[in-house]
Amino acid sequence: MLAAGSPAVWQQFPVFAAKVMPFFFDTHAHLDYPDFQPDFVPMLARARAAGITKMISIGTDGESSRRAIALAEQHADVYATVGWHPGDALNAPDDIRPTLREQARHPKVVAIGETGLDYYRLPGGKGSGTTAADARCKEKQAHLFQQQLEVAAETGLNCVIHQRGDCLEDTLRLLAPFAGRVRSVFHCFAGDPAVVQRLLALDCLVSFTGIVTFKNGQNVRASLAVTPLGKFMLETDAPYLAPVPFRGKRCEPAYVRQIAEVAAQVKNCSLEELSAATCRTAREFFPKLN
Repeated sequence: MLAAGSPAVWQQFPVFAAKVMPFFFDTHAHLDYPDFQPDFVPMLARARAAGITKMISIGTDGESSRRAIALAEQHADVYATVGWHPGDALNAPDDIRPTLREQARHPKVVAIGETGLDYYRLPGGKGSGTTAADARCKEKQAHLFQQQLEVAAETGLNCVIHQRGDCLEDTLRLLAPFAGRVRSVFHCFAGDPAVVQRLLALDCLVSFTGIVTFKNGQNVRASLAVTPLGKFMLETDAPYLAPVPFRGKRCEPAYVRQIAEVAAQVKNCSLEELSAATCRTAREFFPKLN
């Protein structure tokens, strides 16, 4: 029996603080896609168990944006963007601004997009860009991109940019008139370090996916290496681009953990430092993320 005034048994041993797992955000995932319908709730549970505390579901057309908002309304850790993907430009109405303005007022809509330009796949064939149909497609993409930038400027939201194929110069040309009013993140960044430097000089951010874990992703790791902490975010682009060791399978938000582990190695920092920097960057870029 303990003598009077003696400490309780649990007080006689050192107290070790439980190690807190670093948390991360998935800043770009297509959670409204049918790929996730069979196991949506378990998928979210896996993300939470991996320390992924916020997920942004990306709108790619009018209906996709509505679904993203619905998911955000149903799940506290899910947010939404609203926009029209350039790959679906030919199916878009001529003026998408009224719908976007209405959707952007929702308290959990954190950005406009994904928007931008995509010259990788055009009606004339991959990378063609030579037919009259290609020219019309490019014109429509630019038209929608311009409209989304206008809505972003009006609503005080930033833009999630899709840029694929030989369209960087056209993308930057369309962004230029909105400098100082709209910031942009170039999602799923796969360019070289020189492009990173150009984008950072324009106050843009970049976002890295599971490509940083790929054996053939050395160029992306090189770009990550020159991108300062505070200038990039992490994303899955789920259901695409699952990182190693899940490559070839359906990607999901839990896999930000694997992306973060490689990113921390490239940046020569701890997971805790990477968590603090990328989550702070996301909160600053997405002003309604809370």
